[in-house]
Amino acid sequence: MPKVTIYDMTGKSVGERDLSDAIFAIEPNKFALHAVVKNYLANQRQGTQSTLTRTEVRGGGRKPWRQKGTGHARQGSIRAPQWTHGGVALGPKPRSYNYTLNKKVKVLALKSALSSKVLENELVVVDNIAVEDYKTKTVVAMLSALGAGKKAMIVTAAPDAKLIGSANNIPGVKTAVVGALNAYDILNTGKFIISAEAVDKLEEVYK
Repeated sequence: MPKVTIYDMTGKSVGERDLSDAIFAIEPNKFALHAVVKNYLANQRQGTQSTLTRTEVRGGGRKPWRQKGTGHARQGSIRAPQWTHGGVALGPKPRSYNYTLNKKVKVLALKSALSSKVLENELVVVDNIAVEDYKTKTVVAMLSALGAGKKAMIVTAAPDAKLIGSANNIPGVKTAVVGALNAYDILNTGKFIISAEAVDKLEEVYK
């Protein structure tokens, strides 16, 4: 059972706690992580790419020359795909790239991502994460005290408008609540800073 130090927002150690083996100490599953990252990125695609077919390109309504007797190959339109400025034969059209994954794979990937943060010593537990007002410097001071680099993720048990507003304009810093966590965001960050209450909630939901 992994044991971690609990800090306050000033970076001072205030205690220790054990983390659940089932969530924070499993062998990271590379297959599940790859599947979830691939799924996440695919679902972010807008799918708005669109090329013009020969029927959509302007012009080309008249047959360029008669069928026989010219020495040229027969042509029906100057907007056929083989012509310069012609339509695209099998180009992309708007489509959805979304697809769903099995819930068990998502949960396994989430646990794998959390466990990898523990293995890499990038998980930081804070006793209570809260700001009294919309002040970016409060969050910057906390990140500095906890040794967070340019990329960090702050996780709380419930949405905190003041914390979100204070962290929004810090480059590389992302905020999230336990219910909205995903493996991609966890892997795509440096320090993973989580409140003790959020850890409790994770262990309650994924026990």
